Amino acid sequence: MPKPEGALQSALLESTLLQPRSASSESTSPFTLYVEGPRDRSILRGWAHRLMPSHVRSLLRASVILGGRRPARALDHFREVAAGGRAVCVLDRDDGAPILPCPSEGGIEFFTWSRRHIESYLLVPAAIRRALGLAEDDRRIERLFERELPAAHDEGAWTRLDAKRVLGPKGALPRALGRPLPLARIARATRESELHGDVHALFSSLRLQLGASHPAPIVSSR
Repeated sequence: MPKPEGALQSALLESTLLQPRSASSESTSPFTLYVEGPRDRSILRGWAHRLMPSHVRSLLRASVILGGRRPARALDHFREVAAGGRAVCVLDRDDGAPILPCPSEGGIEFFTWSRRHIESYLLVPAAIRRALGLAEDDRRIERLFERELPAAHDEGAWTRLDAKRVLGPKGALPRALGRPLPLARIARATRESELHGDVHALFSSLRLQLGASHPAPIVSSR
């Protein structure tokens, strides 16, 4: 049964267009950040505290939750509601999905992780320890990762790794540690030097869209 006109907009969990504060006259049009779900948004928020601290609230106000990997929905919403503005749509690769799932057009950019899921970029032992308040010499995470994860240089294997199963409530890591994992807190605990190049590439694009400069490094003992 066809949806009534305007149903696409109401089907989205939320949609707020942002008029970003920017020193650049080229970055004054509304900006929209499309994400697959609330967890993706919370992870991006955590990284933004490191990489775009003065624009964290802006990114959240600009976000639209798609309810899954739905690039066509993002494109339709952009054409219907946000045309003339600027947008970035962040997508998981999932099971061999192409890097560019639908054609780019003026104003909207599709960013697909090179690894299977956004959660793949949270597999940083030191950040997990900081997020959970574990001792620095607690090596349980490294021992498990040596068994469960591909070699760091084997990007082909990383595209197939299901990080959600490693980190999820019934995953190998929560079982080994005896507690659930706060993914958003892990993202925020990850230092800039520990972040994968894909994360830096995405935030370079977001800074460009928002006319934001790269912040000074955050010094933290945790």
